[in-house]
Amino acid sequence: VAMGTGQAVAAGDPTKTQGTPPTETSGRAPDVAMARTPLVGIVSMTPLQKLHGTITPADLHFERHHAGVPAIEAANHELLIHGMVNTPKAFSVADLMRFPSVTRTCFIECSGNLITKVPDKITVQVLAGLTSQSEWTGVPLKLLLEECGLQNKAKWLLAEGRDAAQLSRSITIEKALDDALVVYAQNGEPLRPAQGYPIRLLVPGWEGNTNVKWLGRIDVSDRPFMTREETSKYTEPMKDGTIRQFSVVMDARSVITSPTYPAVVQKGWQEIRGLAWTGRGPIKEVQVSTDAGKTWQTANLQGPVLPKAHTRFTLPWKWDGQPTEIMSRAIDETGYVQPTWKQLVEARGPGFGHYHINSIMRWHVASDGSMTYINDPILAS
Repeated sequence: VAMGTGQAVAAGDPTKTQGTPPTETSGRAPDVAMARTPLVGIVSMTPLQKLHGTITPADLHFERHHAGVPAIEAANHELLIHGMVNTPKAFSVADLMRFPSVTRTCFIECSGNLITKVPDKITVQVLAGLTSQSEWTGVPLKLLLEECGLQNKAKWLLAEGRDAAQLSRSITIEKALDDALVVYAQNGEPLRPAQGYPIRLLVPGWEGNTNVKWLGRIDVSDRPFMTREETSKYTEPMKDGTIRQFSVVMDARSVITSPTYPAVVQKGWQEIRGLAWTGRGPIKEVQVSTDAGKTWQTANLQGPVLPKAHTRFTLPWKWDGQPTEIMSRAIDETGYVQPTWKQLVEARGPGFGHYHINSIMRWHVASDGSMTYINDPILAS
């Protein structure tokens, strides 16, 4: 570009060119590539390795659908509460927004959040990207149940969605009265359609599909409803021949998000970064090993450390150029320690399925600095 003085402006010099004016909405920078990874038509994973802090942008929050995303208009939607209540009521979205609001930050994680039998050149996004965290705003479910008048014998409720699958889960009244929310906003804006617009159930610390999206009905009862998603699905065979059911609380786990494949580590100092969380309260400690589990160091936890929320951990690491393995393990306030794969198999038996696998994840660092994922032998067999 020629200037009046005859000097040419260097290409790409932002100080020499007028920038774009304000717009109604803004997007990411052209050189920032951020996207979910869709898989088999029912999930899309959050790019954990590209995020900073603990909040997931709403358009990158993981998805798990059982019948696709329904098209629902808020003006035509309502939440019916009936069953063992004194006064059954239907609440419009506008009705719900008149109640006192609560905002809390917490994670949601699919109970199937670990892809097994995978190649070693795989990102943490594809391995464990079925967890995300948002700031959620809504009305405590307790207030709505009190509005309808819970009967004394009420012990469970059925939460049902308005998608084509009418996905439904049984929730204990104890949990409903504790910290469950009916939410209508995420990260300061109305829910995105893929996240349950116009309203969804939020059950902090419980497995993903109990957080029913497109919530349309709550049926209060004195017993669980034994739906498909808590009988033939989302249950785990145990080594004694029994079936573990209603294992809804997410156990403590951690994932290193950087450095991981496809990063190439340089000799010298760098920072190991990751996320840790638990459905039983706040994370108490995260330990990191940079020598294949021989020794463990306590990582730094970046505050605030919130209950039932992703917590960012970091650890300075000086790599000496020798091949090694790095890994992390989380400890929650109950004293529970994130297990190895071997410990998980010993506790449950070898055929326990694909749910609630929270074992320690290991990453190999080669002498050239390249990183690959280490499959556990039993997983890879």
